Amino acid sequence: MWRVLIHCSAEAWTEHSVAFKAIADRYAGEPGITRKMKGDQRRIMEYKLEDVSDAEEFVDACMALSGFMALFESL
Repeated sequence: MWRVLIHCSAEAWTEHSVAFKAIADRYAGEPGITRKMKGDQRRIMEYKLEDVSDAEEFVDACMALSGFMALFESL
């Protein structure tokens, strides 16, 4: 099992939320936490995926969106 963590600014979310949701829908991941931080309104999201290749591809797709940062780790 792999955990993908995604961070983005409020501006990036406003601009790319539809594209991000389309990316997330392509992977059979289990959504975890989603937080909108008080103050600067940035977002932190977590997904759990079974396949390491899917986790890598998900991270790469997220990183292609301006203002998004992503990483994955083993659970």
